[in-house]
Amino acid sequence: MSLPDKAFPVSWDQFHRDARALAWRLSGNGTQWKAIVCITRGGLVPAAIIARELGIRMIETVCVASYHDYANQGEMQVLKRINDDLLENDGEDTLIVDDLTDTGKTAAIVRAMLPKAHFATVYAKPKGRPLVDSFVTEVSQDTWIYFPWDLGFSYVEPIAKDHKG
Repeated sequence: MSLPDKAFPVSWDQFHRDARALAWRLSGNGTQWKAIVCITRGGLVPAAIIARELGIRMIETVCVASYHDYANQGEMQVLKRINDDLLENDGEDTLIVDDLTDTGKTAAIVRAMLPKAHFATVYAKPKGRPLVDSFVTEVSQDTWIYFPWDLGFSYVEPIAKDHKG
């Protein structure tokens, strides 16, 4: 997989702070949210944090997959649809939550299912930004976000490899 030069690693602590910041922003919206629809898999963690912070008990998932690398996004496939009860009112008083909107392709599919829902992501890139209503941090399109669930701890060589100490 060919990755862009710009990297944005996000720790668990930082992600938790950013997801809580999104919840804070959503709490000031004035809407009494009835449900969250999280886009799996990336939306699971922020949806749990937002549900806790806003006291939302109804959490649904929609599973959308694309088989791609950074340069080439493949065909989008809906693996699990949204419960019919939530589709009845086009998503009114419903939050759609994801970790990131990148190209906007996944967002467009889910937005079409729930056109009246409020779409919130923790991070947004310029191509996907017009499809979301709320986000916390915008990063450039050529930045790769390394989420904490994609990372592990490993030894890192010192900058000066001959460093004595």
